[in-house]
Amino acid sequence: MTEASATVRRGRPRNEQAREAILDVAMDSLLAHGVAAMNMDVVAAAAGVSKATIYRWWPSKETLAMDALYRTWESAPTTPDTGSLRDDLRNLLWPWTELITRRPYGRVIAGLLGHVVTDPDFALTYRARFLDQRRDHGRLILQEAIARGEIPARTRVETVLDMLYGPVYHRLMHGHAPLDRTFVEDIVDIVLDGIRPRTDTTITRPQLRHEPWPSTRPGSELHKFTEHR
Repeated sequence: MTEASATVRRGRPRNEQAREAILDVAMDSLLAHGVAAMNMDVVAAAAGVSKATIYRWWPSKETLAMDALYRTWESAPTTPDTGSLRDDLRNLLWPWTELITRRPYGRVIAGLLGHVVTDPDFALTYRARFLDQRRDHGRLILQEAIARGEIPARTRVETVLDMLYGPVYHRLMHGHAPLDRTFVEDIVDIVLDGIRPRTDTTITRPQLRHEPWPSTRPGSELHKFTEHR
């Protein structure tokens, strides 16, 4: 073994140890202050590395925050197929919901989403890490339920996934009500009540008419007002 190769092999554990220390410190800072207020000088000092080392691995505080959060959230357990759509959806949502409510993750997600809407490349990576895998699992559950005849083949799977995850993010971001098991069960029950086959086949979805919004129709008071401004 040459001296150079020995140095490389000895250096890798130290690099990994430094990386883990940075992620630990960053996560603590994010939970305490959020993304925007995270100070990279403070993170570097607490992790025992230079700021240049951090920027060599993460080009921005947002990418560091994303890695730190992903490292924490990737531990959410997966559950086996139960053969029941209701139970499968509860098992899909609850372990993840329980994980994200253990600490104040809402402020971290809020900071990342602010960057998602302004940086398309960052948005792609964010969705790949935090959305795609979870939605793929939910999509598979719904497709299997369709195959069993539990829900109609015409079920709009992507919309159902939004309806399942949307309420969880809403409460996580706003903090106006608890994210508990009862809430998760309510989400699943309400969504399933909307997509299960109805016994009354006369109930149909009303046809949407392509008309102007009532307030702007020709002849309305708002329309007259805007015409004469």
